[in-house]
Amino acid sequence: MHVTGYRCTHCKREYAYSEDMLTCEHCGDLGILDILFDYTAIKKEFTRETLASDRTNSIWRYRALLPVEGHNWEQFLRVGWTPLYRSHALERSLGLKALYIKDDGLNPTASLKDRASVVAVSRARELGYKTIACSSTGNAASSLAGNASRMGLKSVIFVPERAPKGKVAQLLIFGANVISVQGNYRQTFELSAAAIEKWGFYNRNAGINPIMAEGKKTAALEIAEQLCFNPTDWVAVSVGDGCTIGGIYNGFNDLYKLGLLERIPKLLGVQSSGCAPFVKAANNNGKLEPAEENTLADSIAVGVPRNVEKALRAVRESFGAWVEVSDEAILSAMRTLGSTEGIFGEPAGVAATAGVVEALSKGLIKQNESVTVLCTGSGLKDVSNAMLAAGEPFSCPPDLHALEKSGRIGK
Repeated sequence: MHVTGYRCTHCKREYAYSEDMLTCEHCGDLGILDILFDYTAIKKEFTRETLASDRTNSIWRYRALLPVEGHNWEQFLRVGWTPLYRSHALERSLGLKALYIKDDGLNPTASLKDRASVVAVSRARELGYKTIACSSTGNAASSLAGNASRMGLKSVIFVPERAPKGKVAQLLIFGANVISVQGNYRQTFELSAAAIEKWGFYNRNAGINPIMAEGKKTAALEIAEQLCFNPTDWVAVSVGDGCTIGGIYNGFNDLYKLGLLERIPKLLGVQSSGCAPFVKAANNNGKLEPAEENTLADSIAVGVPRNVEKALRAVRESFGAWVEVSDEAILSAMRTLGSTEGIFGEPAGVAATAGVVEALSKGLIKQNESVTVLCTGSGLKDVSNAMLAAGEPFSCPPDLHALEKSGRIGK
């Protein structure tokens, strides 16, 4: 590993590297940590040439930039190196110079969260843990359960009772010990934290464990490499807890510091208007207030996010922007991505696409600019909302005359 230490995002104190350290000793849970890397050492073994010759089609091609030893990485589920599609139709209808769609719903458990979970499982094994735990609105939970089961670890998962059944089904199939909490995400997180402390499980919670953002940053590393280190002007990311957009910024920043990128793309943080604490904080001098969790996009329904500074910094330092979108706009984006690009995203997964439409309408994104949208999860995770977006199929008796008379099919 090329880790040199930690820096608190809150008080900026720096610490020597310790495998067991999760948050700042002075700031407690407010003190989310950044992991610091020795870029001089990394430059000696991580170059465009080494990547070009690397046939490791997973996040482990970036192990020089990951804070784990990554032993026996070939035994893990194959996470990462998901496709980056150039839009055929949507970029023209939006008037963009170029639009790319990163489909992370094609990860093993069908979401971007696999990137964080496989790194967490790797670290837990390195430290000798037998059980790993987290709270989640759904995707982090299912990704943890799947990756843990693959590597022989037990998982204890806390989900709010509103978690979609498709995600809960994954948890149970993967053999997790699932605790459905009769409350919202904040209460779920607090119960998981208390249980982890009491029983001494490895803590995968993205709001606490600093290596989670490092796993998620591999999506940015892939986007850059897939675009030949010339990323689009903007990268749009749906935001819940803040860990994902914080990680995306870290990935681009790593490559910039290594001299592999000339610039960091502007990041567009997208939230649902039913739960938009970051959008409101950005308009309130960075002061974040708890928000209600009134959105069908469950994966980004986090009323009290933990990665506040990492998320706000990601947008601020990339000279990006924040937008909020309605649930109706999210459902529309589900239909649009499916019908024009063949990509089936869950509500939170397509929120970034809805955010691009909103940002264009506000003049934040210009029509001569290029954009990458990150689709963070598969629509199969939340079939009920997919049906809400798409509507019911046409019902017809088994009679050709009746079908012809209906006018449903024409030349």
